[in-house]
Amino acid sequence: MAKTFKRTRANKSGRRDLLRIGGTGLLQGLSLPALLQLQAEAALPSTAKAKSCIFFMLEGGPSHIDMWDLKPDAPKEIRGPYSPISTVVPGTQISELLPMSAGITDRLTILRSHSHKDNAHQTGRHWVLTGYPPSFADGQAKGIPFNELYPSIGSIVSRELGPRGAVPPYIEIPNALGPGGPGFYGARFAPFTISNDPVQADFRVPDLEIPNAVSRDRFERRQRLLKQAERLGKSSEAAGGAATLGEYYSRAVDLVTAPEARRAFDLQAENPDVRERYGFSSIGQCALMARRLVEAGCRFIGIDNGSWDTHFDNFSSHEKTLVPPTDRALTALITDLDDRGMLDETLVVMMGEMGRTPRINKDAGRDHWSQCQTVILAGGGIRRGVVVGASDETASYPVTQPYGIQDLLRTIFHLLGVDADRVYQTPTGRPVPIVNGGHRIDEVLA
Repeated sequence: MAKTFKRTRANKSGRRDLLRIGGTGLLQGLSLPALLQLQAEAALPSTAKAKSCIFFMLEGGPSHIDMWDLKPDAPKEIRGPYSPISTVVPGTQISELLPMSAGITDRLTILRSHSHKDNAHQTGRHWVLTGYPPSFADGQAKGIPFNELYPSIGSIVSRELGPRGAVPPYIEIPNALGPGGPGFYGARFAPFTISNDPVQADFRVPDLEIPNAVSRDRFERRQRLLKQAERLGKSSEAAGGAATLGEYYSRAVDLVTAPEARRAFDLQAENPDVRERYGFSSIGQCALMARRLVEAGCRFIGIDNGSWDTHFDNFSSHEKTLVPPTDRALTALITDLDDRGMLDETLVVMMGEMGRTPRINKDAGRDHWSQCQTVILAGGGIRRGVVVGASDETASYPVTQPYGIQDLLRTIFHLLGVDADRVYQTPTGRPVPIVNGGHRIDEVLA
């Protein structure tokens, strides 16, 4: 297999630089087809529309048939108690549970034909966040937990795009996304998980301050001592480990000392009226934090929002506790980003690992249903004010072209300017493309 070379931030060498170097004979191992590929790629403009992505994972699976894809003519054991309402887009209707979102559908794409075949929570989330169904055999053979074998979308973005400011490129809030780790990429591309809910009155980001017992002078002396140790380490054969440790330490120091990073995490500095507009709920304040992190340069923010697994009392849960704060948070975020001129460069995705069964069960709940679900997309090169795809008369299966997880991820990476076909090797030498299969969903692109 011919080698391929990509731009790295370590030496700032682009494809054109490599072509010039190739002419000197320094890349003697590079085949002619590979050189031609580099030349063709060098002439292509970047596909990136988005600089950042805010990804809402509604953990457990929101009910698409009660929120975004109502079926008022279906039998009562399927349609549920909610009525559709009109939106600002003529002909587009959504649930009465989403009155605020009805006012911003002109800035959304509602994808109603997403479908996959994993009806379990953990494995389904693994598939959604990595693009791969979990391989238990691979994980057991290598001593790696099955949900950590493949890198997640956030870690891929972190590796491919790198940092854009003082904050880490990949942040999770208020919890880890489950199978949202770096997999075989290694800890360097792991997320910075806040693990604290910004809706709490005493919210703060752990370890973002110098301990009270350590003075500023002592902290700076420790930094100088570490740099001296690194210089000694680089002169020895064991430099690799010291350099890696130093890199992690340097990133931690940047978080502690950079004023822009500290400001990004300081929700108390936000206008109280804006906080109220997002809603004093977990998802609302996380959405506001995400906007602040995008402003500070974060590439990928994963928002984990749980309790959507409504096997019991689906309607009471959606109506009273789940949908209203989500409706408010999404509306405030999209409006805020647009008003600030940030929406066109910020991709917003909202989905769960599955939808819910069309048929209501005996406990007034809906069960797992991955064969049809709705995905909400906005900003970052996404079309405004359209519905893409359709489901059948019971919202059970797509009746238009079904789009799967690989299709969605390939589309997201396209908008972020990430080459979804790029291949990395696992520590054992197995090649793994960023996305294995799938096709870009051109219908959702502006």
